[in-house]
Amino acid sequence: MTQHNNQSIENRFATIAVGAAESEKRPHRGDTNDVVPPINLSTTFEWGSGDNANEHDYSRESNPTRAALEEQLARLEGGEHALAFASGMAATSTTILSLVPPGGHLVSSDSIYSGTEKLLTELAAGHLNVDVDFVDARDPENVAAAVDSETDLIWAETPTNPLIRLCDIQAIADIADDHGIPFGVDSTFASPYFQAPLELGADIVVHSTTKYLNGHSDSIGGAIITNDEVAFEQLAFAQRVGLGNMLSPFDCYLVARGVKTLPARMDHHEANAMAVAQFLESHDRVARVYYPGLESHPQHNLASEQMSGYSGMLSFEFDGTLVELEAFIEGLEVFTPGASLGGTESLIEVPSLMIPDEIGHGEATAEIPETLVRVSVGLEDADDLCEDLRTALP
Repeated sequence: MTQHNNQSIENRFATIAVGAAESEKRPHRGDTNDVVPPINLSTTFEWGSGDNANEHDYSRESNPTRAALEEQLARLEGGEHALAFASGMAATSTTILSLVPPGGHLVSSDSIYSGTEKLLTELAAGHLNVDVDFVDARDPENVAAAVDSETDLIWAETPTNPLIRLCDIQAIADIADDHGIPFGVDSTFASPYFQAPLELGADIVVHSTTKYLNGHSDSIGGAIITNDEVAFEQLAFAQRVGLGNMLSPFDCYLVARGVKTLPARMDHHEANAMAVAQFLESHDRVARVYYPGLESHPQHNLASEQMSGYSGMLSFEFDGTLVELEAFIEGLEVFTPGASLGGTESLIEVPSLMIPDEIGHGEATAEIPETLVRVSVGLEDADDLCEDLRTALP
């Protein structure tokens, strides 16, 4: 299951990833016909008028390197428009703050990234008086029951961080269409290679480019892709003027470079993740494994229908005490304990030990088990990864 189903009229996904922004002669190539778009660090551009008018005037408004990346990202997702932001949270907050007015109503899946939870509960609800309903979006009927004529936005992650839950994108998109409201999907865990939310009916796709799109743990960034012209104008205004959350030219270059190897990396991430998931599922100190590629995952069939692969993220519940769990983490040599995900290296995280103040506690959002372990499976040798786990597990 390694062939993405998202194709442009001309080319398939891997071809788009390698040459998306360089497929035709464009202004960013200048007179030198660069194969790779150059890093344009200029903050301002000489003014011109008439035939000499420039596409770019000031880099907060528009920059050639950022424009090239945004075109690349739009084509990857099969979208008309893309915007590159200073972080994944900048992309998420711009979406929510631009599309949901103060005092408005938002329906969100209850399994979401802790930063998004804080954005919704402390900023949107706490300061802007937004009515936020968290629902278990694994059942679309829960979403339908929460949406009404006053709803401004439906928001969901799929797969979710860190519980690896899925929502039926097409079913929720139908609900959003029935009410004439936008539906935004954080698709970071899947990447554009394994999931195409716009094709399934979503209006807006958000990524933390820090993760799989960049893929090398050396750039912080975010992106929004959409086909909705009205939403795009609102989001673009927020990026360039209202919030000023654009991605720097150098980071744009790093993300664009990472995208070129996205298909090859994602295939390897998936193969390694499957090997690790199967190993963990067979170990007697592992109570449960959350990986959509396993038939034991309760939403395995949905994952097989709406994704073209299962990506490289998994979680598992350790069968033991926190003291034993901490000893296991300290005994690892190939896996690195740390936050973030999607890089070439394998990372492992215990939310209750490493980020206890950031995880939800079940009041509004899904409760995270105390012994849950989140794993970002990297590109090392799969046998080495399994052997490292085998050696460290008590």
